[in-house]
Amino acid sequence: MKKALVLGATGGTGKVIAQELVGRGIQVVLFGRTVEKLEALKAELGGSDLVRLYAGDVFNAVHVAEAAQGTQVIFHAASVPYHEMEEKLLPMARAVLAGAEQAGAKVVAVDGIYPYGKRISAQPIREDFPKQPHTRKGRTKLEFEQLLFDPRYDGVAKLIVRLPDYYGPSMNQASYLGKTFEDIAAGKPTVFIGSQKVPREFVYLPDAGKMIVELALREEAYGQNWHIPSAGPIAGYRLVELAQKSAGSGKPVISLGRASLSLLGVFVPVMKEIVEMLYLTEKPLLLSGAKYEALIGPMPVTPYEQGVARTIEAMQGRAIERESK
Repeated sequence: MKKALVLGATGGTGKVIAQELVGRGIQVVLFGRTVEKLEALKAELGGSDLVRLYAGDVFNAVHVAEAAQGTQVIFHAASVPYHEMEEKLLPMARAVLAGAEQAGAKVVAVDGIYPYGKRISAQPIREDFPKQPHTRKGRTKLEFEQLLFDPRYDGVAKLIVRLPDYYGPSMNQASYLGKTFEDIAAGKPTVFIGSQKVPREFVYLPDAGKMIVELALREEAYGQNWHIPSAGPIAGYRLVELAQKSAGSGKPVISLGRASLSLLGVFVPVMKEIVEMLYLTEKPLLLSGAKYEALIGPMPVTPYEQGVARTIEAMQGRAIERESK
């Protein structure tokens, strides 16, 4: 791979993929909606000559094809808000696939674990675990996978990487832990989505970026699903303790359950949509990395103590930078 396109480059996952590519000396086209955010990301990447910007509409196949000219791989890390998923996820995928076909590029799609449905086993699941979604979002995500591997797009090589919940310096408030960590970093009281007592899986985004790029470089990885696991399950209260220790602050952190999220959903639509997915915080699904390790070798695994400290440090650094402007 000499050149790649990253869709949704300014999002949490897109940013770490871009960082990993530039770190490997690979040319990158950063694709997003606003020039200002793209320019800020390029600055974060050191203003590298390897980086080019393309401000466009990911729902427009022509824009995707133009941005992808000369690239070998398109990393599809663009997302849609929870409350717009059923309406927009598949049209976006069709545009990306059509653009990839025109440009002659492969597609690496970044997705989550919703298609699997409720946990049946407490053991980490492999990629061949049956997909039996019981939620609207899970069914939509499964339709996304089916569309990706539909015979009509056989001319495009593609693979899916599946991540659990995540955290890291690049995450924003669209993620489950985004607001929690940002508030803790700022020394404010905050909320935690779901129970703080149930151990769940959170992958450190820079680790995920490394694994995603490694898979994209392997021809034999295409045509398949791949799991991107974490350092293992961890209880929410422990994450909060680590974050508070790093931030030097111990303000209250309140758990949000079904009732409180439903009430908040009256004013913030996305909160209402989260209720449907709370089953993942009650009986979490764990991912096996055996398939990844069989192909590539040991996974990069940052201990939570280090990952949380780096995340809080980065968030506090950005806050100081904003205040100085």
